[in-house]
Amino acid sequence: MTDAGELIAGRYRLVDRIGQGAMGVVWRARDERLDRVVAVKQLGYDPSGGGQGGQRALREARLTARLRHPHAITVHDAVEHDGNPYLIMEYLPSRSLADVLLERESLPADQVARIGEQVASALAAAHAEGIVHRDVTPGNVLTTADGVAKIADFGISRATGEGTVTGGGFIAGTPAYLAPEVAGGAEAGFPADVFSLGATLYRALEGAPPFGTDDNTIVLLKRIARDDVTPPKHTGPLAEVLGRLLQRDPQQRPAMAEVQELFEAVTGGRPLPPPRVVPQVGTRLLRVRKPRRRLVLACAAGALLLALGVLIGTVLVPGSTPVVAAPPSTTPPVSSTPPTTSSSALADLGCAASYRVTNSWPGGYQVEVTVRNDRTAGLLGWRVRWTLPAGHHITGLWNGTFTVDGSTVTVDNADWNAKLDANGSTSFGLTALTGQGNGTARPELTCRTL
Repeated sequence: MTDAGELIAGRYRLVDRIGQGAMGVVWRARDERLDRVVAVKQLGYDPSGGGQGGQRALREARLTARLRHPHAITVHDAVEHDGNPYLIMEYLPSRSLADVLLERESLPADQVARIGEQVASALAAAHAEGIVHRDVTPGNVLTTADGVAKIADFGISRATGEGTVTGGGFIAGTPAYLAPEVAGGAEAGFPADVFSLGATLYRALEGAPPFGTDDNTIVLLKRIARDDVTPPKHTGPLAEVLGRLLQRDPQQRPAMAEVQELFEAVTGGRPLPPPRVVPQVGTRLLRVRKPRRRLVLACAAGALLLALGVLIGTVLVPGSTPVVAAPPSTTPPVSSTPPTTSSSALADLGCAASYRVTNSWPGGYQVEVTVRNDRTAGLLGWRVRWTLPAGHHITGLWNGTFTVDGSTVTVDNADWNAKLDANGSTSFGLTALTGQGNGTARPELTCRTL
């Protein structure tokens, strides 16, 4: 048993215990050779068994030696004393975010955003070095009295391409803050750190983790792997950012460098950058064997005809008097008579607009609107208009300009995408907040050529 006053590796004098977790005990100590205060982590727990604590200590020292960042705790050295591994780290007079939240339950949005900005910057640097933290939690975020935040404890971190020393079915990370794919048994990658940071900041803002808590770890893991995030009570830019971080699909989450930019926008009072457009699974190109090419082309043609049929029911005829088509009904048609619109009539329909919700989260959603020129001649400009549902407001739009008059939204083309050749198309996107409303409904659009 290590005690205060003990000299570790002939150099580090333990002063007092300042923290303890699943991975070991942390002491405040003095480096008697350099006459400075350091933190000494005594590693005393290895979930994989087999006495691999020394391997983990060396790995953590090696990983964090690659990372020098003002918002990440620095590891100075790894030593062995009486057969046990110790990490020698930067000492930061601070409290963990977990300890702060035990007293205050939740924090103001501006403080949460500042913490998020700092921690995201450190994790972005780690990801750039190929390092996945794998345990981003309130307990591993240290905060000082003057507002500095640092991410600590890379003890179960892993560099991409490097084997892990945890095994035996052990899930690395704190259950309440795990990403759904990790809770379901998948390996933690960079998107898992993004989700865990979102879950950590959600806890700080809302007062509870996004999936709640449960003393039964198995029940909690099943809930995370299966259920959706509990809708937050807060709204505003920070809530929108957390919604992007807490996407269930890892591919839909922003990269950590993008997360840093999002928090910088929030703390700087600037509009949020638009979400990164990620191709949906259905739009991916597939390689096929040559004998099957005709079948694939036939299927593609059928899909195109189906898409045109749906679009014809929702497009709007241009001109001085736009015509609004009713949204498609889910009720099967009474008659099986095919539509009378021919391909030549379709070419005269002109400007068409289709609306697709590409992402949604508690309190917000992302939309892609495709504008297509269905005429036989080119057009030089377009305008799309619809009624915004009550309580919704747009927080960002790209590839166009928009105005809101009451509940009516008008989007005009950008300079670069105004001209559309015959059968040409372009798109614009937006993000919006719903308050407590539903962001998945599709409004009726009108499209007018200019």
